[in-house]
Parts: sequence; C-alpha cells; structure tokens
Amino acid sequence: MTKTSPSRPASQWLRALALSIALEAAFATLAWLGNLELYVVAPIAIALGAGIVYLVSLYAFEHSPDSRRAFWLILLASLAFRLTLAPLRPTLSDDIFRYRFDGQVQSLGFNPYSVRPDDPRFAALAVHSIHEIPGHGIRSIYPPVSELVFAAAWRLVPGPVAFKTPFLLADLVVLLALAWWTRRGHARNYQLAIYGWNPLVVVEFAASGHNDALALAATVGATLLIIGPRRVLSTMLLAAGVLAKAFPAVLVPLWLARLKWPRRGWPAALAAGGLAAICAWPYRSAVPVVLATFHQYQTSFRDNNASVYLVLQRISGSNQLAMGLGVGLVAGLALWAAARRIDPARAAFLLFGTILLVSPNGYPWYFTWVVPFLALVGVSRYLVPWLMLTILQFLSYEVLIGYQTSGAWHFRPLFLLLPHAPFYAWLLCNAFTAPPPWSSLGKRIPASAVPSVRADSAAP
Repeated sequence: MTKTSPSRPASQWLRALALSIALEAAFATLAWLGNLELYVVAPIAIALGAGIVYLVSLYAFEHSPDSRRAFWLILLASLAFRLTLAPLRPTLSDDIFRYRFDGQVQSLGFNPYSVRPDDPRFAALAVHSIHEIPGHGIRSIYPPVSELVFAAAWRLVPGPVAFKTPFLLADLVVLLALAWWTRRGHARNYQLAIYGWNPLVVVEFAASGHNDALALAATVGATLLIIGPRRVLSTMLLAAGVLAKAFPAVLVPLWLARLKWPRRGWPAALAAGGLAAICAWPYRSAVPVVLATFHQYQTSFRDNNASVYLVLQRISGSNQLAMGLGVGLVAGLALWAAARRIDPARAAFLLFGTILLVSPNGYPWYFTWVVPFLALVGVSRYLVPWLMLTILQFLSYEVLIGYQTSGAWHFRPLFLLLPHAPFYAWLLCNAFTAPPPWSSLGKRIPASAVPSVRADSAAP
C-alpha cells in the first residue's frame, strides 16, 4: 500500500498545471505538423515523448493529495488536448473516409452492407479516392448503430474534418462520465487523468476520429448504470455499444447474470432486443451476405498483431485453429465472469484486454478499449504495463513509412514486436518476482490519507 508524501494540498494542482503545459506543447506540435502521415517519424517521436510525460503525470497525481482545483485542471486540460487536435484532417488512418463512403451511399439509397467502394457506380462520389478507402473491395462490416451515425453525419457534417464530430462527442461523453464518477468520490484524480490525458486516446479520437468512441461511450455508460438501479437503461446502452462495434458483446453474459435472467430482467432484455431490431431493420435486405462479408474481412485483415494469436498460429500452422482457440478463451472468460458476477468494470478490462491479446488484428486505436476501464478500476498490478502498451502502439505507425515510399502496406515484424515486448516482459516480472517499487501506481490509498475532492473543495 502506497504512502502519500506530506506535500501541501496545493502541490497537486501545481503539478497538474506544469505537466498539462508539457502535454499541450506536444499536442500543439502535432497540430502544427498538420499531415501526420507525411511526417510520420516526428509524430511517433512526439507521441512517445508525450507518453513519458503522461506516465510521470499519473505517478505525480497518485502520490499527492487530491484537490478540487487539480480535478478541474485535469478535466479542462483533457478538453484542451482534444480541441487542439480536432481541426486536423485525419491522416494517420483512412478509416474516416470509409465512414464517409458508407454515409454517402446511404444518402443515395444504397445499403452499405450490399455495396463496395470499388463498384464502378461510385467512381465519381465526392469522397476520398476510392482506392484509398480501407477495404475498398469489401462490403461494410460496421454494425448498424455506426452505420446510422455515418448516415446522419453525412447529412449534417460531410467534410472529412467535421465528420469526426460524433466520435469526438462520444469521447467527451466518456471523459465527462469519468469526471462525474470522480466527483462523486468513487475515484481519485489520477484515475480521471488515466483516460483524459492518454495520448493514444487523444490522437485516435480527436485527430483520427475513430468510431470506437461510440462503443466506449455506450459501454462506459452501461457499466456505471448497471451498478445502480437503472438496469433497463444500462442494458439498452450495452446493446447500443454492441451495435456500434461488436467487442462489447462479450459482456452480454455478465449483464444477463446480473439481471438474473431468465427468471427476472425481462423488461431490460426485451428493451435491448427491441433497440437492436429497430437499428438493424433498415439494413435487413443484406442479412444473407453478412457472414460472407465477415469471412472475407477475416481472411483479408490479419497478422498485424504480435499477440498470443500469432504464437498459436506459428505453432499450429493454422489460422483457423489459432483464431478458434482465441475465441474459446474469450468465451470461457466471459462465462466465468458471468458465473462469478464480477465487477462490470473489471470484467470489461479483463475481457477487452484478452481480446486484444488473442486477436489477429491489433490496430493502435483498438487499444483505447481498455483505457476507460483501467480508469474505473484503478488496477495496480497491471496498470503500468497496459498503459505502457497503449503508448507504444504509436510505433505501429512505422508502417506508413514504407507505404509512402513503395505503396506497400507491410508491417515489419520488429515494429510489431516492439510495442508488445516490454508489456510481456513486465507481466513475466510481476508473475515471478515481487513487484518493482515503481509498480505502486494505481494501488489504493486509505481514505484517511487522501482528502477527497469534496473535503478539499475549500482549499485554495
């Protein structure tokens, strides 16, 4: 158990001020560069430097008494970081252009699950170059809520920068939900900073506009509400998260167990099922081709994640066996979490983290999935290696160097391994030795040792 230093109550907000200025300087430099793909080496270096400042910030906040002024500084700085990068045109990832394509074809009356960007009928669409859209030979795989958001965004904010708006707003929902949770005394200031100041989260949502923020907003809301009495709304939010991006589906068994379904919980289950039916109804004509599209995606996008999947694949020589073992592991953990009815935030961290470690795909923005749940849980033993893993994901953008010079999208094995090697080394260190002194980040401090935000509200 850690001990706080006998520092003055004002020390935390002073640290927050100094460290937020350092982080803002890093994000402002990224904004000044503009085209992050063109100058990709510089953004990688800047983001890694920001990651060091981020970890130092968490350590400083965790080892100083919380104050109300520090809370507001952390929250306002989190907003400032996002506003700094929001005007950037997405360049590290082209996903936003696939979102725009799906939104535009819906405005023309097409079903995005039935058409492909390389269809000659769409050659003149006012989106990015068709062949620069990710998966231009594959029909859409995004779930219905995401497609509905794409359609609405195309009508309201069709530009490539403005199209990020719904995803940035979803990211802000997560941030404000965590801030509310902190102000209610359920978390400490450093836990708010875990999400609000995470460089990967800021870049992937504010600069690149990834739709994962939609699923995170819904799932975080569901997690906070399932703890209280609003179980119908919580279950509907979880359904919305699954309908935005599929990964929260692993929490469904736990939610049903906490509802005591099928003996009880029918209103919540029916409400969630009704929401799913309403969202999927506009796309019902494409149901026969959905499985074929998913299979095509699986065979086209894989082997870009130095995960357990890659080890299993190399040992077995079979992609299907490696994938099946990964699915079986995640399913088993999901059922175990449901049987034990473990804390929802801990379950989300465990299951989403396991998905990332056994998945054949591990794009940098996927690793944002665990960050809000690390913030909610305040995990001690595994907090530092997971946060370090999110920061080192910026090394994955090395692939853009070769892409610009040769046009080949090829992940070099070294740069697949580099983000993960320290993570696995840390886990092994924790498994076979006593935790190192610096691993105390995230350990709970007795309430008597740390003034709560409310108790300190009168401090200058």
